[in-house]
Amino acid sequence: MAGNSNSGRKQEKPFKDALRMELLAAGEDHKALRMIAAKLIEKATEGDMQAIKELADRTDGKVPQGIVGEDGQGPAEIIFRTIYEQLPVKE
Repeated sequence: MAGNSNSGRKQEKPFKDALRMELLAAGEDHKALRMIAAKLIEKATEGDMQAIKELADRTDGKVPQGIVGEDGQGPAEIIFRTIYEQLPVKE
C-alpha cells in the first residue's frame, strides 16, 4: 500500500499535549513561559551555541537544508529509465 499510513489519523504526541496543559495552567500572562525564554536568552548571551541556534531558528526560521546526493556533496542525481516490454499477442 502506498502513501502515508498515518494520514487521516491524529498522531499521538503526549509530550506536546503535556506542555500545552502546563502552559494553559500557567495563566494568561505566561509567566512560566517568559521565565523559560529569559533563561534561553541568558544562556545564549553566555555563548551557549545550542541556545544561540535555538534563538536564531525561532526568530529567523530554520536554514533550509539542501538536497544532496549519496556522497553528501553534489546535488542528488535522478535517473529515469524507460523499459519496453513486448506484450504477448492474443490469437
